[in-house]
Amino acid sequence: MRNAFLFLVSLFFYYKTSGLFIAILLFSTLSDYITGWLIYSSKKKLHKKLFLATSVIINLFVLCYFKYAYFFTESFNEFFHTNYEVFNQFAQWTNENAGTHFEVNQILLPVGISFYTFQTISYAVDVYREEIKPVKNILDFGFYVSFFPQLVAGPIVRAADFIPQLYKPYNLTQYNFGLALFWILKGLTKKVIIGDYIAVNFIDRIFDNPMMFTGFENLMALYGYSLQVYADFSGYTDIAIGVALLMGFTLPKNFNSPYKAKNVGEFWKRWHISLSTWLKDYLYIPLGGNRGGTIGTWIALVFIVAFIVLLSGKMIVLYSFIWAALLLVLLAVWLKSFRAWLTTNINLLITMLLGGLWHGASWQFIIWGGLNGLGIVVYKLWRKVSPYEKYDNTIALIVKVFVTFNFITFTRIWFRAENMESTWQIISQIGTNFNASLIPEILVSYSNVFLMMLIGYVIHWLPTNIKDWYRETFIRLPLIVKILIATITIFGVYQAMSSELQAFIYFQF
Repeated sequence: MRNAFLFLVSLFFYYKTSGLFIAILLFSTLSDYITGWLIYSSKKKLHKKLFLATSVIINLFVLCYFKYAYFFTESFNEFFHTNYEVFNQFAQWTNENAGTHFEVNQILLPVGISFYTFQTISYAVDVYREEIKPVKNILDFGFYVSFFPQLVAGPIVRAADFIPQLYKPYNLTQYNFGLALFWILKGLTKKVIIGDYIAVNFIDRIFDNPMMFTGFENLMALYGYSLQVYADFSGYTDIAIGVALLMGFTLPKNFNSPYKAKNVGEFWKRWHISLSTWLKDYLYIPLGGNRGGTIGTWIALVFIVAFIVLLSGKMIVLYSFIWAALLLVLLAVWLKSFRAWLTTNINLLITMLLGGLWHGASWQFIIWGGLNGLGIVVYKLWRKVSPYEKYDNTIALIVKVFVTFNFITFTRIWFRAENMESTWQIISQIGTNFNASLIPEILVSYSNVFLMMLIGYVIHWLPTNIKDWYRETFIRLPLIVKILIATITIFGVYQAMSSELQAFIYFQF
């Protein structure tokens, strides 16, 4: 009864945010519930594979239709000099059969589709791998797919981790209540008081028109954005984890002080952990991991090349890829060391590129994903020859964290900028128009923003034992003190809220 009730509440929540797009969520739920049972009940391995492939194809088709329809249409038109327009078949069907009035020449991205699609794919794969048994009750399965705290922006929840919790009796200890309240208040503070404040008063202004500001201001906006995107996304996750915990459910940790990472590989083990581990377990390892390429590797490569060629709209790009592929094959045949390097790293680069494309079909996300992949590959080469890698003292740790943080911040230019032109403008301003003489004046003008950034980064880089101490201290406080702290925090959040609603950044994905 609890699961059924929360399933209906989650559907109501989704309906209030997305209207009839709830039909897509219900379709995804029903199709994967059925295919899960078909996979489980099939006796032959071939049949299991066919049903798994059906599940994956259906999910990816729905995701691609809503997320990449404009990209494919515009690229096709540019490539073949046609003039096709996007036409929403789903909108046309609901207009005719449900009396709705959707625009048929517009395709809106349903809230949370990237997250719940990945969840249902992982469910089908886990059933195929016999890591879990299919859920008997469709209401229970629907609840797993649509649980409202994490439905719209994660964390991505594995069926093997969440479904067993459906059948445990509800239990909320005093400790878990204090912990849940702590996560919620912490998340609200991160999002509104830190993230939104520096975005509205500084970051958004710079990125909207980078040429109007000095190189120093552009650089500080980059550092500010690294803090904002962390405070915004991890703030949402904190709230989701806290709300779920109040209802007796444990969601996975999604962030672990990512800017403490000593290299790019470690960063991706600390940032958006649920997506990183999903890509590793359901893409990187099935492709062959660091053992080498498989048929899936070549399919993924063709997919990525096709995306890039369509994005460019030029045949010369396709020819360039063909020549590059031939060169790589020749080098791999002639040079054993290069073949070993390529075998070890090709799936890693593919995974990071596809991770970039998951965020959106644009040159910026391809470059962003590719740079992060190259960052990991370069570090793997560096640690083999570096005389400093063995050092782990305080100075070495600071240098490693500093280099990693600055590299990640640099890649964020492509993640945040409105378009490629804006990206190059930011880089140009930082490189050629820094205006160091104006730094004191800028620091004074934006003193409150920079103070908030400093506070945010200091809190982030606090030692783990200090963070554990103040969390545990809050949990042990008397209830009346918790109520007082909650009241003060909510009042502070209300005072800090901007008149312009700042949506969570990852809602767009």
